[in-house]
Amino acid sequence: MRGSLPLSLSAAQIAEIETLAAVLNAEQIADYFGIGRTTFFAMIRRDAEIGERYKKGKARAVGSIAQTLIQKARAGDTASMIFYLKTQGGWRETLQIERHDEWSREALDLKQLSDEDLLRMMGVLQPLIEREGLAGTPGDTIPAEVPT
Repeated sequence: MRGSLPLSLSAAQIAEIETLAAVLNAEQIADYFGIGRTTFFAMIRRDAEIGERYKKGKARAVGSIAQTLIQKARAGDTASMIFYLKTQGGWRETLQIERHDEWSREALDLKQLSDEDLLRMMGVLQPLIEREGLAGTPGDTIPAEVPT
């Protein structure tokens, strides 16, 4: 079937794309239908329904997995909490600290800290941030010396 390039997929095959997209990428779907990958990408560009079915299937799968991730994070799963905050909350593994005494900046590398140490650090900093009104937007710096 690979030698022949179909001009279109049947209605049943187009409907099947949505289900397949939840577990396969575009290249694997092309292989499943026995067509060339460039042909499948051309079909997606040419036929809006094929593209929409593919995107809808991917979105449903991502949404389902994301719901499970959020449930695990809310239940206290540390790895899920950290993953979510890094991917959706803009968290990074380095912390930019502004030193008021010298007006210089230095990065604190947090990569060597365990997840538990990071959570303990967050627990200590959160009340201070709230009390001193230091909360800002992602990327803001936290003063190294905060008045007590």
